[in-house]
Amino acid sequence: MDVIHPAFFKGLLLCASLIIAIGAQNAFVLRQGILRSHIGIIVVVCSICDILLISAGVAGMGELVSKYPRFLTAVTWGGATFLFWYGLRAWRAAFRGTVALRVDGRNAGVAADAHWSGALRSALMLSVLNPHVYLDTVILLGGVGASQSPPGNVWFALGAMTASVLWFNVLGYGARLLGPLFAKPRAWQILDGIVGTMMWTIAIGLVAQRGIL
Repeated sequence: MDVIHPAFFKGLLLCASLIIAIGAQNAFVLRQGILRSHIGIIVVVCSICDILLISAGVAGMGELVSKYPRFLTAVTWGGATFLFWYGLRAWRAAFRGTVALRVDGRNAGVAADAHWSGALRSALMLSVLNPHVYLDTVILLGGVGASQSPPGNVWFALGAMTASVLWFNVLGYGARLLGPLFAKPRAWQILDGIVGTMMWTIAIGLVAQRGIL
């Protein structure tokens, strides 16, 4: 039996330190996980996007992305626009206060991403329309991974991918344990208010960080 290369654990730990943080993507996965709404699709989409971006970074795409700032600027505007819209929707849900979770774990009165296509679209956009995703996965993880001597680069990428897949599964499917806390609309109003504020803060931060504001 082959011994796991040390680079695997390096990639695993570095990716975990980057991905386990409160952000737009994680907030979305958490919310849908509590609602038990299309979480399988969301986990798969988020995981596949990370796998593809990490692979591209280790393959050398990070250097290419860093040479074309216009690409990140375009992604910034797209991401900021989507985050502002999503935050507006979260605030609207907070003011309406119609979301609740029944005792059996099903949701009632929920409109956001109720259809699988909406969940798929939101997960995809939150995964790719965020410059931080490219900075973390493609440039940072990709740069460190590409610096590993073969086969260390492959093991590093596998470790980073493993951390990403594990995290989204734990966050998405583990969120249902918070169900009892969200049996009342008031809890959802608070969560939606936090999500809305977070989305707008990140959107403003993205634009300001690129020197557009």
